[in-house]
Amino acid sequence: MDDLTYSTEMVPTYLKSPADDLLARLDADIAAAGGPLDPDPDMEGAIGATMFDLASSEDGSVTVLLPRQNLDAAPSQALTRIASRDGRRYLGTVTKGPFAEPDSIRGDSHMLITVATRGGIYLPPYHGRVQVSLLGEEMPDGSLRPPLLRPLPNSPVRVLDDDEAARILGTEGDIRLGRAANYARLDVRVPSDRKDIFPRHTAILGTTGGGKSTTVANLVKEAQATGMAVILLDVEGEYAFLHEPTEDQRMVTALAERDRRPDGVDNVTLYHLVDHESANEDHPRRQAFSLQFARLSPYAVMEILDMTDAQQERFLRAYDIAKIILRRVGIFPRPGNADQERLALEVDEFERGYPRITLALLRDIVGACLAHLDGGAEYVPQARELQSTEAKEILKAQTHKSDLPKFPVSWRTLGGKLARLARLRVFDQAKARPLTYADMLQPGAVSVIDLSDSGATDISNIVIADLLRGVQEAQDEAYKTYEDVKRGGHLPGPPVRTLIVIEEAHEFLSDERIDKMPVLFQQVARIAKRGRKRWLGLVFVTQLPQHLPRQVFGLVNSYILHKITDPGVVSTLQRTVSGIDEALWNRLPGLAPGQAIVSFPHMTIPLLVAMDPTPAKLRLVD
Repeated sequence: MDDLTYSTEMVPTYLKSPADDLLARLDADIAAAGGPLDPDPDMEGAIGATMFDLASSEDGSVTVLLPRQNLDAAPSQALTRIASRDGRRYLGTVTKGPFAEPDSIRGDSHMLITVATRGGIYLPPYHGRVQVSLLGEEMPDGSLRPPLLRPLPNSPVRVLDDDEAARILGTEGDIRLGRAANYARLDVRVPSDRKDIFPRHTAILGTTGGGKSTTVANLVKEAQATGMAVILLDVEGEYAFLHEPTEDQRMVTALAERDRRPDGVDNVTLYHLVDHESANEDHPRRQAFSLQFARLSPYAVMEILDMTDAQQERFLRAYDIAKIILRRVGIFPRPGNADQERLALEVDEFERGYPRITLALLRDIVGACLAHLDGGAEYVPQARELQSTEAKEILKAQTHKSDLPKFPVSWRTLGGKLARLARLRVFDQAKARPLTYADMLQPGAVSVIDLSDSGATDISNIVIADLLRGVQEAQDEAYKTYEDVKRGGHLPGPPVRTLIVIEEAHEFLSDERIDKMPVLFQQVARIAKRGRKRWLGLVFVTQLPQHLPRQVFGLVNSYILHKITDPGVVSTLQRTVSGIDEALWNRLPGLAPGQAIVSFPHMTIPLLVAMDPTPAKLRLVD
């Protein structure tokens, strides 16, 4: 006889032939006990009830048991209300489960294992179990406070509908990010008009292929539609076609599922460096720009070019000679111009450079110093600032001083680094004007800075440093005007809400670079701190968050986390990003493309979100 075959002779006689009056006797017993038990009115509409606490129970978390038919009623992240038998009400979210467990035996019992492994069919009665993390005790006015007690056992548990869940989870706003996973129609949105959201800065992190670019493109379109000004630093040229609707069939299908259509971003201007190609030469609003060397802090230039101490000493000496020449020949400040005199005295060279200094002027000064130390022929300057006889005399006098730093090799190396910058042909070019930041800071303006053909990380970093400082100055000026007008009794609107998206942020603000470029990082930190009051928000986007220093994470208040597989990075983020449940952290390495864990200050808890597809066109980059 097979192990799973049973004979009828093994069944007791009273089970094979029950007494004829068995049912009548049962009915009589029920009637004698007071009749059938009435359903508990408190359990009406409930999906399950809380379980007794065990030795393994944890603070802030309760176990909920579900009847079999309600197993699918409490998916992961579902928001629940627990009506405790003592009259208190609690809100919680499903963080583990639902799990299926047999009613009367253990799920790992020998009998169940034997049946499953021998090909038999045996499905005992079973129920469901979920773990609910308590968000707080719900007060009569709808507010939440930290739970002082726990819900009593056998308290009914109900799942909130999408509308009430959206209100309690704080997922309302005018910028839509996506849809909460396991919800039929719970949109996750972010308000653009709160200073504690975007002006407190955001990080979009994840490995390649996780969906960061799609998230960025959709964020840009949504932000633009609310009237925000968006500046996107694009180092790969991925966003050069944002003004066009997407042609990616996967995106088109995904958009249709959400009742949306392909659509380009409005009011996009594509900027690229002069004498460098753009990723989209046919863009209808393409504009070349040059850099003004005078806008760059000399200390930031020294850091970006990785100058040694000896080279820094010579660079600063050349910089001082340039200021002397500009002043004495009347280029800056102009004689009798009080505003320029004041500006010359107030320039903070840790923030920006001295007005009217050009790269060509500095190269000539370094060349003249080297020629003097080498004892060769008299140097013939090429910069237009040095063409007058007076300027040449001043240059000769300054470069022939006895205290001029010696060792020509350091001057020669410095000249080589400046020549390398000059060969990029992006500084002080007459055929392309510098960026006009006031034009960028207009409501609904989208400015894509195409750095795909910059050819070097150094030049990209110089552009980013110059742009951040320029935008900050323009926003500071707008905020000052706003304050002045407001004091005059008028009611103007605040400065334009502005979002600066820095793609591949690890190349600009890597841990290694921060150690070598403290001045540059301090500029970013000042922008970040001032931006919180001036509607200026930064968005750091990177596939290598492990290269970002802790100081950058200290500037960030909101996170969109796509798939991250590096355990060390996940561990670091766990210590940095508060409020994310352990179950969500465990899911982070296995997120599908387009999924992300979203954490913003206005949200009650972080959520797993199916991010919206972008209706705008992305350029595919290998």
